[in-house]
Amino acid sequence: MAEFSGEPRGEGRRIVVVASRFNEGVTVPLAEGAVSALVGKGVAFDNIDVLWVPGAWELPVAVRRALSSERYDAAVAVGAVIRGDTPHFDIVAGETARGLMEASRDFDVPVTLGLLTTDTLEQAEARAGGVHGNKGADAALAALEVLDLFDRALPANDYDEDGE
Repeated sequence: MAEFSGEPRGEGRRIVVVASRFNEGVTVPLAEGAVSALVGKGVAFDNIDVLWVPGAWELPVAVRRALSSERYDAAVAVGAVIRGDTPHFDIVAGETARGLMEASRDFDVPVTLGLLTTDTLEQAEARAGGVHGNKGADAALAALEVLDLFDRALPANDYDEDGE
């Protein structure tokens, strides 16, 4: 049996961080945490782009557009959806996560989820550089780890259109 895992190595990588402006008191630290983690693992600062979108709902379409450019090795999506008194939370959180997963699947590129879905602002702040760490940084490190795993164990196939 063979076992493989990746390490969060950033040298030579080009990463896009797509961040939601809504709840910016939380999302700015998430985006900053992602960028800091990427640079800390060797991604050149000039190889990181940060795209700001209005809200979490717009994260999937922006990630798809970024990946369609073929400029990026991975995407890190960060945002915060905080529960209110209506079912809006469930729709936005679920469909945003689904859209990001579909982008990853469709483009065969890691898209990591730094989307906080919390009941309160305090819970979100605790996960955006507070007592529970920075989930933007965690998502960035996960992207690098998956890329390294792919390099080590799951290289892309160079098939022609006939699958040969």
